[in-house]
Amino acid sequence: MKAKKLFFKECHLAGRQYHDVDEVWEDLRVGTLLELERDLDNRYDGDAVAVIFRKVVDEEKGESEAYLLGYIPADENEKIAHLLEMGWNDIFECRISRIIPDTYYENQIHLTIRVKRNSNNE
Repeated sequence: MKAKKLFFKECHLAGRQYHDVDEVWEDLRVGTLLELERDLDNRYDGDAVAVIFRKVVDEEKGESEAYLLGYIPADENEKIAHLLEMGWNDIFECRISRIIPDTYYENQIHLTIRVKRNSNNE
């Protein structure tokens, strides 16, 4: 039986204190699905990969609001950034793997990133 997902990386959420985490803190749980998005306009990191949480505001209309939670750490984002630039936006599944509220900001949220099987190869 072929695996549907392959472990790729575990890392912390970088820059969390500068972005929207506090606005959606109560909505975040271990297992919450997040999106990875290439940030080509980031002046601090040429390979910046943003971590986005989408909060549903109207389920019937399919409306949601996007919240920038932070970034994949700069020393761990190069491969992901290049794949996203090549158009592989749906290859990754990013989920919250750990939340530790009573620690330093950089260690509060940890992420697990997996590569999803290409549906053409099933």
